[in-house]
Amino acid sequence: MQKNGQHNFIWYDLYTIVENHISKSDLTVKNKSKSWAYGYNEKYDMVVISKDGTIGDVYEINGVKIALPKSPSKLEKGDNKWVATNLPAELKKIKTINEWRTRDNSFKSKYVEYIEGEFDRRYKGYWFSNNSCKTYITGHHYMYLQHTKIDVGRPDFREANRILFIYWEACRADNRCYGMIYLKIRRSGFSFMGSSVGVDMATLLKDSRVGILSKTGSDAKKMFTDKVVPISNNYPFFFKPIQSGMDRPKTELVYSIPAKKITKNNMNTNDVDEIEGLDTSIDWKNTDENSYDGEKLKLLIDDEIGKWVAPNNIKKNWGVTKTCLRLGKKIIGKVFAGSTCNALAKGGQNFKDLYEGSKPSSRSKNGQTKTGMYSLFIPMEHNMEGFIDEFGHPVFVNPKKPVVGVDGEMIDTGAINFWQNEVDSLKNSPDELNEFYRQYPRTESHAFRDESKASIFNLTKIYDQIEYNDSLIKDRVITKGNFHWKDGVKDSEVIWTPDPRGNFIVSWIPPKNMQNRVITSKGMKKPGNEDIGLFGCDSYDISATVDGRGSNGALHGLTKTNMNENAPSNEFFLEYIHRPNTAEDFFEDVLMAIVFYGMPILIENNKPRLLYHLKNRGYRGYSLNRPDKPYNKLSRTEKELGGIPNSSEDVKQVHADSIQSWVNQYVGYDSECTYRDDPTECGTMPFSRTLADWAAFDINNRTKYDASISSGLCIMATRKHTLSPKKEKSEIKLNFVRYDNSGNNSEIKR
Repeated sequence: MQKNGQHNFIWYDLYTIVENHISKSDLTVKNKSKSWAYGYNEKYDMVVISKDGTIGDVYEINGVKIALPKSPSKLEKGDNKWVATNLPAELKKIKTINEWRTRDNSFKSKYVEYIEGEFDRRYKGYWFSNNSCKTYITGHHYMYLQHTKIDVGRPDFREANRILFIYWEACRADNRCYGMIYLKIRRSGFSFMGSSVGVDMATLLKDSRVGILSKTGSDAKKMFTDKVVPISNNYPFFFKPIQSGMDRPKTELVYSIPAKKITKNNMNTNDVDEIEGLDTSIDWKNTDENSYDGEKLKLLIDDEIGKWVAPNNIKKNWGVTKTCLRLGKKIIGKVFAGSTCNALAKGGQNFKDLYEGSKPSSRSKNGQTKTGMYSLFIPMEHNMEGFIDEFGHPVFVNPKKPVVGVDGEMIDTGAINFWQNEVDSLKNSPDELNEFYRQYPRTESHAFRDESKASIFNLTKIYDQIEYNDSLIKDRVITKGNFHWKDGVKDSEVIWTPDPRGNFIVSWIPPKNMQNRVITSKGMKKPGNEDIGLFGCDSYDISATVDGRGSNGALHGLTKTNMNENAPSNEFFLEYIHRPNTAEDFFEDVLMAIVFYGMPILIENNKPRLLYHLKNRGYRGYSLNRPDKPYNKLSRTEKELGGIPNSSEDVKQVHADSIQSWVNQYVGYDSECTYRDDPTECGTMPFSRTLADWAAFDINNRTKYDASISSGLCIMATRKHTLSPKKEKSEIKLNFVRYDNSGNNSEIKR
């Protein structure tokens, strides 16, 4: 991450070079023998994309370590930047391999070295000098830049796309990965890149199939007819297989006889009979949850998957198409998926779920992400048209002097400056602003912004808080971990252990003298830090549903207004959103948290097993009574267990109002200084998962918003004084008779 002090802008590097990742002895020996194998290297937990057996730099992109080939000592002389070369005019006239065979040997000898070189670059990738830096691009990227025809001619070289293609090559090489899901900005060229990759792979593979899906069937067809077919037809003869059927098909492109690699040894061969057919095709399908069901794919190009609208569901479709890319446990095909994101209710939520389930930082024991894919996000400022210099690098902020753009135009404005100006102009139009954020995101939270009219809470404040959280070094703000009983003895002392795989996320741990504070009164255990804070919980009673799914249990901790110098005031400090194997495990997690912090808890009593668990273990004193009724109005069960029936319409409304009030006071920026004095000071709600749950919360369909239920109960409990019923004034008027005693006799005053 870099920061420009003058403009106070922050942007993120797309990759880092991992120094000394490989032992010097291994690197020297295996580079000398050229024995590094393409694919995942378990010893060094890296993906080798080198195809010449050597390794140079190791890039880390989105948590994936990727080993590039070693750079050559000398590079071909060139323009010190990427410049595509034209096919020699004489070769351009040749349309098929059969025409090549009719030419004399002197003609073939003249061009065979050029053709061999193109095949090598296609396979191994290519090194060139770019602004005096040795720069590597993969074979797919080379084919995109050199041999792909797009709507404006040839594509520009962009550093952002170089990183994308390197990441894609790693996804191809890694036998644990099903492919890539790319969260992109508008007009980034993804559809053309996907089409280029599809044609490149299809013209090399035998007995294979490449499929295309998009947000609608007509979009998939348009991608096929307007991009895939022209790219294929534009290939030079030595890359283009013989095609079956029409030159410009509408539904399927079939390659029969392959383009055999021309070398000095075979340039004169005329033996056509021994060449076997490719039998490879590219086609498209209508958008449907069951598209390509039961078919085997070598590559699936999934364009605009963030825009599938009901009744179509991209998550369900991925469950189907994923099986098309494997045989048993072996992955035999890959997906090249990417999109901007629609509003969450218009297909965006399903895309978001797939994207977040594809983060390489979270893997199962078999080494795969939840979806099997690897996610990638490239911020707007790295890839926005009009802000790329002649070397393919982004111009982030206003340059002191105009710089030459990749299109030859002068650039005098930085991408971030331009973006910020647009944002400022839309400040009073929330939905337009959110749409702009989704189209040109600088952060993942920008990309997944929802329509403001879809939320009952202040989305601007919520998203401002999420973006602020994204800018923080998270390890310094929040910590993951778990609680356990000391020495395994229940109801003794609770210990906190940091663990990056833990289920609890905390932003504050009380000092030792405040931990495990308990007060025993009349034989009942009561929390010793009740004046500091409390918990709210959305529980569940059944360990697992019939289909093995179910909502999560949720627990939140929140401090009250307090003067304790060792505790924050009015801040959420704990988030737990998880579903352990059994309900009992969840109950024990909750119990250990409230004992450790010494704070009471407000629980929904519609699902009473957690309440009984606390009572039976002697912790009834930790269970809060419902804050909206006096004790003498509680039912017998409520007096016995505590808790609140968070199901009545009145309670639902109070619950939502509590969150809304909290958001207005403590989340995001207070530009009007209604609650805080400094309009530039952001709130202190560090749990972005809960913030996102608030943003999506639907008061009419609350069951899937576990974090909102739990956190709302916290807020309700801290505001007991505002929820308690007020004593009504008596309507009975007592009119006492008053007397005038000034004379000898008392008289009634009239």
